[in-house]
Amino acid sequence: MNSMAHSIEARSISDKATWEQFVAGREESNFLQSWQWGEFNKKLNKTVIRLGFYQNNTIVGVCSGIVENARRGRYLAVAGGPLIDWTEGHVVTAALEAIKGAAKEHRCVYVRIRPQHVENEILYKTFTHAGLKKAPMHLTADLTSQIDLTQPVETLLANMRKTTRYEIRKAESLKIHIETSTNPADMDTFYDMQMETAKRHGFVPFSKQFLVEQFKAFAADGNVLLYKAFHEKQLLAEAFVIFYGHEAAYHYGSSTDAARKFPGAPLIQWEAIKEAKQRGMKRYNLWGIVPEGVTGHRFSGVSVFKRGFGGQDVAYMPAHDIVIDSVRYSLNYAVESLRRKLRRL
Repeated sequence: MNSMAHSIEARSISDKATWEQFVAGREESNFLQSWQWGEFNKKLNKTVIRLGFYQNNTIVGVCSGIVENARRGRYLAVAGGPLIDWTEGHVVTAALEAIKGAAKEHRCVYVRIRPQHVENEILYKTFTHAGLKKAPMHLTADLTSQIDLTQPVETLLANMRKTTRYEIRKAESLKIHIETSTNPADMDTFYDMQMETAKRHGFVPFSKQFLVEQFKAFAADGNVLLYKAFHEKQLLAEAFVIFYGHEAAYHYGSSTDAARKFPGAPLIQWEAIKEAKQRGMKRYNLWGIVPEGVTGHRFSGVSVFKRGFGGQDVAYMPAHDIVIDSVRYSLNYAVESLRRKLRRL
């Protein structure tokens, strides 16, 4: 066979339509490799790398990476990607070499990837063969709870935990109502509520710029909704839900003290699930959870809440690193390993 038939050329992609046509058509893709995610990061003054991998002038893969300026060394973060066929050895080799080359150009110590593929032994072997090293820290959520939206609405409701169904019905009987918005100005209240939630649960909140710019990027294409739950005029809870490709993702949420008495959050999720189904999405991703049975973790409570909607636990391949500067990487590896242990991540 002509070796040219297997040759892969890496090119920078600057055309949104070209990018989105490929990414949105991939079964495994979600917003992390979307054009909008890159645009959002640009607004935070980060360098965004968009590579396309071509075979015989046809795109066979893409990779969106964000250059992150960490204290112990700059690195290239590829969350939810690269989007390639991991069973095609020549594609894998060429793509990883191109990604590594781009990282070197930006003086990165390493590349951290976390493809949107379910954890499996074949892919572990592929990663090992390609020289990738399992990362000491996650890049984005490895373990998620996801709902199959191809089922009838009645089945989705029936699959929920009994207490979750009860809370949804209680919310409806209390006449809790849900409003949605695509106006970035409404992120002000979400930010304020997030600050309250962070104080209650002891986590570091996102900056206002981070949340607003992200919302703006996805709102521009109609790919996001901000959900708000009210009891009479009292705001109970909010949720930031992204609709992209085949997947809707519950990305961020916040609540007030009043939400303990009035179940606004479960009703928000039910409305978002129905909206995702109406949009033709195949799955609803409730995002990160802790392993079943883990208690005492700061995400234990929210994990119980998410599992109540009857989804399945989906474990993705954990983050892996392509090492460029081995000396500086070793220091970073040691520090991140210790941090993970101390934080019980």
